[in-house]
Amino acid sequence: MSPMDEHDVKRAASEASDHPALETAARVGYATSGLLHLLIGWIALQVALGKTGRADQSGALSSLAGNGAGQLALWISVLGFFGLAIWQVADAIVGHPGDDADAWGGRAKAGGKAVLYLVLAWSALGFARGKESNSRKQSVDFTASLLEKPGGRVLIIIIGLAVIGVGIYHVYKGATKKFLEDLAGHPGTWATRAGQVGYIAKGVALVIVGFLFAAAGFHKKAKEASGLDGALKSLRDESFGTTLLVVMALGFAAFGVYSFARARYAKV
Repeated sequence: MSPMDEHDVKRAASEASDHPALETAARVGYATSGLLHLLIGWIALQVALGKTGRADQSGALSSLAGNGAGQLALWISVLGFFGLAIWQVADAIVGHPGDDADAWGGRAKAGGKAVLYLVLAWSALGFARGKESNSRKQSVDFTASLLEKPGGRVLIIIIGLAVIGVGIYHVYKGATKKFLEDLAGHPGTWATRAGQVGYIAKGVALVIVGFLFAAAGFHKKAKEASGLDGALKSLRDESFGTTLLVVMALGFAAFGVYSFARARYAKV
């Protein structure tokens, strides 16, 4: 890319990131994320009480697809997650000037989030159009396909370790209130407490997801990489499993509450 082309891209990204419509879409995306985490928490609570359900994003999206209001929420979530993805792309391009490690780390983080939000937007679009998917099955199928490739086993273990790292960072972010740095103002005591509990709970869940991925690679068993649904349900087999799952359900609900506050106070 020539210097002129690079300048044009950065200017376009800067203009996009400052556009009111994109800001609104990004805030809607955070609010939608809050709704999904509340639903995941509710499904996890039902599972803890002995009922069936998929305690992950596909289960949450599926629960919305069953009625008119939920269908509307799905279409809104598509726009919101897509807006968040575009904003993260713009942030990756112009939000981290410089060539030091922090700048490149910020770009990588923003790029990773952009991919995540695009996946969520695509998944929500599928449910809105009546095409359901299963996150747990997708995780297992993805792992199985990697196991068939040279070096796939090692890659799966690396992915698992990376997810564990992200989970540990979530716990740290919650325990130290570092998530407040993502906000333009203080959201209040209750939202802050919800953020602390939510980040820690989500971090613990991600650590379990990562361990399941690593175990799938180590044991060469794709079924062990069962994603968030498998991670939460694995708690039922532990001592005080029902209590642990209820605590995690409340933690995901708390993250949902914080996400609504983030929709208002986020730096976008």
